[in-house]
Amino acid sequence: MNYLIPANTKKGSLILGIFRPFDLILFGIGVFMTIILLVIMPMGETFQVILVMLPAAIATFLIIPIPNYHNMLTIILEAYAFFTSRQRYIWKGWCVTDGKEDK
Repeated sequence: MNYLIPANTKKGSLILGIFRPFDLILFGIGVFMTIILLVIMPMGETFQVILVMLPAAIATFLIIPIPNYHNMLTIILEAYAFFTSRQRYIWKGWCVTDGKEDK
């Protein structure tokens, strides 16, 4: 009577066990923009090289896997939802009278 419960059931639905299709599309767009900028822009100074490499660096940063979350993009979206949503939580427990006095 031993039951085997997988530790991460969503891992099988991810590409390479890590990435969602949107993550790979985001990374592909960042790398594509960097390649286009490498072809178009002159590479005379270090600042220009950093500016050209920025799209790929940002895309890579957003899809880095993080423990307890999916990736950095998920953390940023969760933080945005937390700070822009209602912050007053109404307690509906068994040990309170829902803010009403008993008469």
